[in-house]
Amino acid sequence: MYRLTDRNRSIGEMFSSIAPRYDFLNRLLSLGVDRRWRRLAVAETVPPTGGKFLDVATGTADMALEILRQKGGGASVAGVDISLAMMRIGKEKCGNTAGAGRVLFVRAPGEALPFRDASFDSACVAFGIRNMADRERGLREICRAVRPGGRVVVLEFSSPPGTVFGALYRFYFRSVLPRIGGIFSRGSAYAYLPESVRAFPEPPAFAERMRAAGCASVTHRPLTFGIVTLYVGVR
Repeated sequence: MYRLTDRNRSIGEMFSSIAPRYDFLNRLLSLGVDRRWRRLAVAETVPPTGGKFLDVATGTADMALEILRQKGGGASVAGVDISLAMMRIGKEKCGNTAGAGRVLFVRAPGEALPFRDASFDSACVAFGIRNMADRERGLREICRAVRPGGRVVVLEFSSPPGTVFGALYRFYFRSVLPRIGGIFSRGSAYAYLPESVRAFPEPPAFAERMRAAGCASVTHRPLTFGIVTLYVGVR
């Protein structure tokens, strides 16, 4: 039995506080590239059409809606998050699209998913795995919920290499991004972002954690000069 920790609660409260401006700031701060990242991530999932999908840390349902867009009318998604405010916005977005009735929203931490083993064809988590209080447990839970042969796909921020671009990006990420975020929303949330990315494992180390959690094989590749890394594991 998993009990919510203070970290779980504080992360949930933080995201609830920025929920009304979350989508706007995602587009602004990423210059719209976040849409491409999600498209590439969903393209790695199976099956190519139809299927049952799990979206952990679903937030405002951008990933869930991309799954439905790519997989067609036979697909369904279970979206899990600990922030009711984020999911409330996600439900509104789904209600205004063809996704109405095809996304089930469930409030739960990633460390304790309320689903049976092998319930899904594939699972995704976009920019949420680093926020889990117990990351290894969360990975085990995600793998448990995916059928053998299915995919576990993770999108997460990383630190781009390179002396020039890497230095410029780190300056933007640590100094500019929190100030812009603070203008439109709760400043502490966007100060937390670069801190959490710095504390996240390097791609080879995180890929190894996915293998330890239950993925038979894991690949990873950088997107947009290494700003983001896309991890794909086969259950």
